[in-house]
Amino acid sequence: MPVHVMHYRRCDPRLTLLFAVLSSSMFAGCAVGPDYDQPAVDLPRRWSNADSGDAQRPAQLSQWWTRLNDPLLNTLVSQAVDANFSVETAKARVREARALVSQEAANLLPVGDGVASANRLRTPAVDAIPAKISSAYRSGFDASWEIDLFGGLRRSVEGAQYGADAAEEDLRNTLLVLIGDVALNYSLARAYQARAALARRAAKSQRESAKLTRSKYDAGVATTADVANAEALAASTEADIPSFEIDAARAVHRLGVLLGKSPSALIGQMKNGGLISRPKMPLPVGVPADVLLTRPDVRRAERQLAQATARIGVAEAARYPSVSLTGNIATEALDINDLARKSSLAWAIGPRLTVPILRAGQLKAVADAARARRDASFANFQSLVLIAMEDVENAIVSLSQQRIRSGKLASAVASYRTAADAARTQFETGSTTYLELLDAQRALYAAEGKLIDSRLATVAAYIALNKSLGGGWTGVVNTQAPLNIDQRNGPRIATTRIFGNER
Repeated sequence: MPVHVMHYRRCDPRLTLLFAVLSSSMFAGCAVGPDYDQPAVDLPRRWSNADSGDAQRPAQLSQWWTRLNDPLLNTLVSQAVDANFSVETAKARVREARALVSQEAANLLPVGDGVASANRLRTPAVDAIPAKISSAYRSGFDASWEIDLFGGLRRSVEGAQYGADAAEEDLRNTLLVLIGDVALNYSLARAYQARAALARRAAKSQRESAKLTRSKYDAGVATTADVANAEALAASTEADIPSFEIDAARAVHRLGVLLGKSPSALIGQMKNGGLISRPKMPLPVGVPADVLLTRPDVRRAERQLAQATARIGVAEAARYPSVSLTGNIATEALDINDLARKSSLAWAIGPRLTVPILRAGQLKAVADAARARRDASFANFQSLVLIAMEDVENAIVSLSQQRIRSGKLASAVASYRTAADAARTQFETGSTTYLELLDAQRALYAAEGKLIDSRLATVAAYIALNKSLGGGWTGVVNTQAPLNIDQRNGPRIATTRIFGNER
């Protein structure tokens, strides 16, 4: 109950009745603007490119990166979630959005302010009466309460709550993207390290072949062209190593930044290389309708649509009259010690009605703009649903086809290795020319490089599929802890900071 209704007992009974009626209208009042209903989306019953067996089971999205069977990757993901600055930004936005909900909810409550003043007054001399200097003291209390007759304030609270929901989904989406980026850059680093190691092994073998070719040349059984080709192949392969080292270093540096550390922070942990992770298969993908529940970007867009709908109600409510209850009580005295004893007492209480008369066109335009923004949010939601489905379909096709390609390339590498070993043996015994050995070594090196690239592409498709299905962090995320802790919040003497120095 408002304070000015509780304490003013000598009010006119008719005024008291009016206050009671207006107060009850807060709880029984109407709400203008459309009520939000979650839009229905027509989705297919199954993914067109998924195996029928995978489509029957729900997607296994929780801790999906652990199925890559790499303990170091698991550790890096946890560290990134705890320290990444994009995540900290999203957490801060969640705190901001929740504070805005409290701010809007406070508008439903009465507002009161205590006021006090002290003045020195000089009365000018008049005829024989000399000038007089006196003091005047005043203290009091002002209160007001806006009755939410047409639901504008409640729509504001509703919109703020939808905004807080959207901020939480934005945090989930940030975590989803972060984990995917950590897993992908980790895989890139391992793949480029593998390519560099392959180039070193191949170059070493090619150098040995070049040495053998020169020996044959000295013995008169090889040509100058054979020696030149052998050395050129080894040098060309060695030239690939710096490029792979550069790409590996970039991936490691990106990992360091994703973990909220310096770019070089993970060089020690990553320098020894490692195998490219192979995901456990098959991977259940669920049904298309799941993306409405699991994709945080889709869920965020749906909450933003709800918020835009609530804001229509706010704009519509502004076109209607508003009623506020206001009251104040004040005491005045010539001596500060008399404020509570010999002072004069004055009070006022009553409703205030505000009717927009000459702003009808302007307020209607504001409401029309709110409806247009709602329509844009609806289109954005529908578009994101389609994009999510596209992402999943593309990832399903890519993962299944890359697995097939990797299998074929593995068979090709085995055959090329057999051919290269045979060509080397035949060249050593003099039963074949160096050109056949050259072709065999070049083909083996190229096939092994394609196999590494294909395994990386398989992991990348696996990561993309989990991201497109909405797989992210399912653990606890503390959004309450601020990144900055202020040491001095209380009142103090203000200072001016100039170029970093307090003066």
